[in-house]
Parts: sequence; structure tokens; C-alpha cells
Amino acid sequence: MNLLRRPRRLRSSAALRQMVREHTLQTHDLILPLFVSEKVEDRAPVASMPGVFQLSLDALVEEAARAHAVGICGVLLFGIPAHKDEVASQAYAADGIVQRAVRAIKARCPALVVITDVCLCEFMSHGHCGIAEFSGDDVHVHNDPSVELLVKTAVSHAAAGADIVAPSDMMDGRVGAMRVGLDAAGFSQTVILSYAAKFASAFYGPFRDAAESAPQAGDRRGYQMDAANALEALREVALDVEEGADMVMVKPGLPYLDIVWRVKSQFGLPTAVYNVSGEYAMIKAAAARGWLDERATVLEQMLAFKRAGADLIVTYWATQVAEWLRETR
Repeated sequence: MNLLRRPRRLRSSAALRQMVREHTLQTHDLILPLFVSEKVEDRAPVASMPGVFQLSLDALVEEAARAHAVGICGVLLFGIPAHKDEVASQAYAADGIVQRAVRAIKARCPALVVITDVCLCEFMSHGHCGIAEFSGDDVHVHNDPSVELLVKTAVSHAAAGADIVAPSDMMDGRVGAMRVGLDAAGFSQTVILSYAAKFASAFYGPFRDAAESAPQAGDRRGYQMDAANALEALREVALDVEEGADMVMVKPGLPYLDIVWRVKSQFGLPTAVYNVSGEYAMIKAAAARGWLDERATVLEQMLAFKRAGADLIVTYWATQVAEWLRETR
């Protein structure tokens, strides 16, 4: 035994542990996802996500302001329209729910960074992320026509005042087309945060309840990534970086920490991770039964994201974590 070098010496007190801590979690690391709906008057609870709500426009603004007040720097918006169709017309309508939400938040909290999810699934009558063709339970999503609608959606979000547009559809070439479209429309300063490595995951179930975006037929494995593939994820990220992505995201979070590490190590861009609905729901369920300490578990997983290389964490706990961090200062 080497008696001169004992790592436990550095763990012997809270002060020493804090002094040698390699990673820290800060409020500005957090992004709060929010669901705004044209179909609710105030707040409608999401049964599979305790503490998460579909929000009216007024309630959304209040929730965003509350998050901003505790130090959250950014919110990520998802819209639920009253009308859906097969061309997702409300996704890119100038007076669509997301566009109105951006304007309302910016009027109340001009310094809050507003990120908009750019996808078509919440606005399509069939729930897929693009123009779709069906044959029984089989679905084919047409790439290029879908990209055209995604570009229109991104430009409409930028025109409403979004700081960052975040394409989450996984269509090929959408980042490059979006960059060209934004620049041509005069929005060259609008940032693109690409969901560059988004996996077809079983952890999305509660989100689809919240966003009312479950596919009506088939699934999304034809365009979202296979959970078995890591090298493919790096190729996907490389393509989006080449096309002009300013930031990249890995989704989901906990089951894909290895992907977060590889993406950050290889590309060095600001890297986000999405702590998705299923990850949230399972901890909430365990905590409700007294099987886990919610606060300790959540803070531990947030540090795991940071340790893996994430610069930003999209999480439904963002406001709560910010309040916990304030209590420990």
C-alpha cells in the first residue's frame, strides 16, 4: 500500500470535496421546455409528467418570467395548435401559436433567450415530422418537401423574434436549407441549434402526451436514429456542422451519455443534451413512492450530463434545479 498518496484524504470534509470538484452545475446551464396550447384556458396537467402542464399563452408568459427570475437563461417552446392538417399549416403561420408565444415572451422578458422547436409533428394531422405517405401501417416521410416546410417554419419563428431555432425532425439537409432560408430572409444572426443526434427512443412517450404528437400510424424509425448506432450519430453531427449548425444536441440524455461525450470531444461546439420526458417521468414515479430522493437524484444526473461534456441541459426540472442551486449558495 502506498501510504503517501491516499485519495480519501481529499474526501474527508465537505469543504475539501468542494475545493477539488471537477464539474459544477450552474443555473445558466439549464433550458426549460414549455408547452403552449391554443386549446387550454390556463393550465392543463400532463398526467404522465407530474408538475408539467400544457399552458395558455398568458400562463406560458408567467412560467417563462418565473424561470427567468430564478436565473434560467433560455426556454424551449413547443406549440399545440387548435387545427392540424396534412401540410402543418399552423407550424409556419404568422399568427400561429408558437409565433404568438415568442412575441409575448419577448415583450415580457426581452433578455430571455427564446428557442423554438422546429418540427411538424405537433401540427400534422397524422403526427409525423414531415409530408407523409401511408400504406397500411407503413409510412414514408418525403424528405425534400418536408424540408421546405421546415425552412418556412424556422423563418416564421425568427420573424417573430426567436433567438434560436432548433430543428428536431431529422430530415436530411434541413440545417443547410434552414441557414440559406434564414440568411435570405434577413435573419443571419438567428442561431441554429440542431437536434443532430436524435434517437428513436422509448423514452419519448410522456412527451407525446404533452405535445399531442403521437404518430397515428407507423413509427419514426425511418428518420430518427437507431439506438444501437454511435458512429452514425457522429456522421449525423458532422453533416449538420458542415451545413452550418451553431450548436448541436443529443436526445435523449441518460441512455446516451457516451454519445454526448463523443460529440463534444470530436466537434467542440456548444453541446446540449435533452433530459427527456421518460427520464423525468420515471424519477418522478420513483420519488412519489419513496424509492428515490428526487432532489439528490436529479442533481446527480445533471452533474452526469456536465461530466459527459454537455454545456446546456434541456430539462423539465430547470426551474426547480435553479431554486435548489440558490438554496445551496
